[in-house]
Amino acid sequence: MNYATLFETIKGYVENDFPNQDWTDSAGTGTVTLTQKEQIDTFIQQAEQRVNNSVQLPAFRKNVTGLTTTGNKYLNVPLDWLATFSLAVIHPVTQIQTFLLNKDVEFIREAFPPPDVLGTPQYYAIFDNTTFILGPTPDVGYNMELHYFGYPTSIVNSPSGTSWLGDNFDQVLLYGALIEAYTFMKGEADVIGQYSKRYDESILLLKQLGEGKDRQDTYRTMQARIPVR
Repeated sequence: MNYATLFETIKGYVENDFPNQDWTDSAGTGTVTLTQKEQIDTFIQQAEQRVNNSVQLPAFRKNVTGLTTTGNKYLNVPLDWLATFSLAVIHPVTQIQTFLLNKDVEFIREAFPPPDVLGTPQYYAIFDNTTFILGPTPDVGYNMELHYFGYPTSIVNSPSGTSWLGDNFDQVLLYGALIEAYTFMKGEADVIGQYSKRYDESILLLKQLGEGKDRQDTYRTMQARIPVR
């Protein structure tokens, strides 16, 4: 299901064209127009966000390389970073990758308290939503490779009008958007309940695929994994 089809299907299911709405701005000096496209795009993106934060799919797995700075124990994460699969340091001579162990910030602080004690990073912790902290502090500029889970491009913003969810699991995207649309309309509880039931059924099947069938050889316990038959 591409974006255009999804757009029209949402309107058809809820029997609403979502006409433009005018809102008075916070200062009370004018009006702000919320267009039909802005309304429906919001429903779709809210549904995508719900799915993206509910299931870890291989299709949403990303890879990026970066460079540490000598004497700086902090490493920035990508803007679309949500969760880490692995972080590796690459030896500058042998190019061998060594995977860092994930620890708490408190462990890094206590195990490597002097900032001027330098070495090859062995551990990392999530310092905040934009930064990792490394231990020990890098003694040279190391190439780092991060495998992470990040937000994919929304079907709303896709140049082709397609996305992995739209191509492979459109039912979870459709029913997620319908829940948002019908909630916005303050629709009947039993109808929202039906949409929610269909969404729950779809997300369960998607989890069985992404966190079950696609993870049967995964040995790292930090990755979400459910048993499948």
